[in-house]
Amino acid sequence: MPASDYDSACLPDILPLYYRRLFPFSQYYRWLNYGGVQKNYFQNREFSFTLKDDIYVRYQSFTTQNELEKEMQKMNPYKIDIGAIYSHRPNQHNTVKSGTFQALEKELVFDIDMTDYDDVRSCCSAAEICPKCWTLMTIAIRVLDRALRDDFGFQHLLWVYSGRRGVHCWVCDEAARKLSVAARSAVAEYLSLIKGGDDTMKKVVLSDPIHPFIRESLVVVERYFPLYALQDQDILGRKESVDKVLALTPEDVRKQLQQDFQNEKKPENRWKLLKDQAKRKQGTSKKGQHFEKEIMLQYCYPRLDVNVSKGVNHLLKSPFSVHPKTGRISVPIDLKELDTFDPFAVPTISMICEELDRPRTVEEEEKSEETNDKENEKDAAESRKIRDYKRTSLAKYVKCFDQFLDVMARSWKGELLKKSDLQKDF
Repeated sequence: MPASDYDSACLPDILPLYYRRLFPFSQYYRWLNYGGVQKNYFQNREFSFTLKDDIYVRYQSFTTQNELEKEMQKMNPYKIDIGAIYSHRPNQHNTVKSGTFQALEKELVFDIDMTDYDDVRSCCSAAEICPKCWTLMTIAIRVLDRALRDDFGFQHLLWVYSGRRGVHCWVCDEAARKLSVAARSAVAEYLSLIKGGDDTMKKVVLSDPIHPFIRESLVVVERYFPLYALQDQDILGRKESVDKVLALTPEDVRKQLQQDFQNEKKPENRWKLLKDQAKRKQGTSKKGQHFEKEIMLQYCYPRLDVNVSKGVNHLLKSPFSVHPKTGRISVPIDLKELDTFDPFAVPTISMICEELDRPRTVEEEEKSEETNDKENEKDAAESRKIRDYKRTSLAKYVKCFDQFLDVMARSWKGELLKKSDLQKDF
């Protein structure tokens, strides 16, 4: 269902249904409780709700899953943000002695927003996205996921579509959650390559030898560059965009390429001419010898909002929050299917609420009875909720979230065993 089928005016009517029957509270609590390894971890977490008419409520906190559920069903937030774990319960921050209420821990988070790429995409601008520029988000996930796993050793990375024009990453390893502001800043700076604002023409300058991290990133970028930059964005087609590319080349090379491009109009062949010039330069000069790599990185490398990653107390939009403008759910991204992930196929809240009202097929009824038999000991409302989301397009995204939690639960078990061993008296 295209987002055009979603009408934001209907949000107050369908949000209560979403929070009552579809929001995956049990998985959500399981994630943020981290297996109960640390006492009061969930209770000291800040939630912030944006309500109708942009009413913003900060420092919400909850003792149990049930309490969180009831409050969300009562307030029906248009947007949910997740903050840090504090030294005290956030909802009691006004009663705590001044200066003692401190943000202690939070996932290491990354926020990649398509608007930061407006100088290198011609298909869309501002909040708009299309399949042609979505490739930039695919590249960003590939580059950062590899670096965070291989270069830093993190394992539990939750990638989430924001619901409109970007992606978020939650690094959930215990080591990541405990990082200081200085350490978060160091990770963010290590991963940042695009330097300079709107006035800076050349945003990537490589030194020799090229750092192994940049070499690994180039492997990813080179894979997507021909389709994204040469075909979809046609950066060597129109005169205006050709001039922008040539402005990133050394002056002596630029004059030669301007002549060569008079006789060659095909973007792919023009790029080959540019690469040939770069090869020649590598044999004769140390300055500007990597200019073709700098161009590829400037057009394709991830653009991070480092401030989001640096602060422990920075809030970030929650998974399974609804984007009020598009109606799309902020869903986990399955990296096994990253190249086929389609942001326009992500369900809107109106779509999944409509799917709830569809009559069940015979097969669904049989499955439902089977589930009933298996779950008759469970709380009835909870098991009904499980069946409800499974009847909608949200199911595959909740399943992806479940799989992420199952992997993470193994590390919790190890921590809990360690703790119980330490508590035994021999």
